[in-house]
Amino acid sequence: MLSSILGILLGLVGAEFVKMINWSTQFRNSHIWCYGLLPVGGILIVWLYRVTKDKHDKGTNMVLASLRSEAQLPVQMSPLIFISTIITHFCGGSAGREGAALQLGGGLGNIFANFLKMREKDKHILIMSGMSAAFAAIFRTPVAAPIFAMEVGCVGTMQYAALVPCVISSLTASYIAGKLGLPLEKYTVDPAPEITPIPALLMILLGIFCAGLSIIFCVILHRTEHLMKSLIQNKYLRILTASVALILLGLLFRTTDFYGTGSHIIEKAVEGETIWYAFLLKMLFTAITLSGGFKGGEIVPSFFVGATFGCLFGQIVGLSPSLCAAVGMIALFCGVTNCPLASLFISAELFGLTYVPYCLLVIAVSYLLSGYYGLYKEQEFYYSKFTDEHIHHKTRE
Repeated sequence: MLSSILGILLGLVGAEFVKMINWSTQFRNSHIWCYGLLPVGGILIVWLYRVTKDKHDKGTNMVLASLRSEAQLPVQMSPLIFISTIITHFCGGSAGREGAALQLGGGLGNIFANFLKMREKDKHILIMSGMSAAFAAIFRTPVAAPIFAMEVGCVGTMQYAALVPCVISSLTASYIAGKLGLPLEKYTVDPAPEITPIPALLMILLGIFCAGLSIIFCVILHRTEHLMKSLIQNKYLRILTASVALILLGLLFRTTDFYGTGSHIIEKAVEGETIWYAFLLKMLFTAITLSGGFKGGEIVPSFFVGATFGCLFGQIVGLSPSLCAAVGMIALFCGVTNCPLASLFISAELFGLTYVPYCLLVIAVSYLLSGYYGLYKEQEFYYSKFTDEHIHHKTRE
């Protein structure tokens, strides 16, 4: 019952959030001067977090830590991430929206649990239910959402006690979002050839490359953040520096393709079109955006990087660029999140069951070879990826 109520609430909030993100993107694309507002938007975001006294501002990492009772989620987390992510997209910051979904859902789940004065272990389940609901409503993958919420916090273990609440909240939120006009996420991929030794070997090679690329992406994100914080301790000055850097990069390359989510570039990549350096620039734009203090998610940028790199790989080796873009997209997602089951379900929802064997192969390779790197510093690894032993340590940076 509680997860159904949470699903309805987050279905409504998530649908409104996506509509506002889409409106912001369309308005920005029609008015080039919006990119010049990056410094103004950045200052506004920093001011919002300061005036609401959100001193920690650890975002999704705090949500993951709260699942182990290592952190308490502030009440202002949900409204802050809602507003600041929209500001980021309106001005052109290179970020996604699913990371914001985890904070939005986890924050509302925590508020709900505190209001009902639930015990700590039940609160964890409600936070995961909120994460599932928000992810399902915003990304429209209702089957993968509950698996991702249960899998992302602790790699190697899943809290199956949360399965029923997470599934119910996810399906409920997705249904509400659908009724409010948000379609299910779908990509049209070229027909997949039969899996024979040569295509299978090429897919394994793509999985190896995507594992390495996922490590590079995570290291760039974390190192850029450390560098920005150590060199520029004032948050206002830091986000102003990032804003100017993003504007100059856009002028240098004479394109706006690497601002915002870049969803249209992902679609082009899945259709078999890309430029060879697209994945490199997206990593740079995203690292500057998030390390500077803008808000959003890292998941859609990882889709962008994986899809454009996969498309380039397909063009080089002579395999379908469309298929390789789709598979690369999933492989990179798995590498940066360390969530193989959620990755598999996402591939089925985005592309259809026909492509699952290819995706499964690259997911397995990417998961293994990406090691213990990841987007989220508070993600914990309970079991080794290489041997049957208990390790229990956090993500490498």
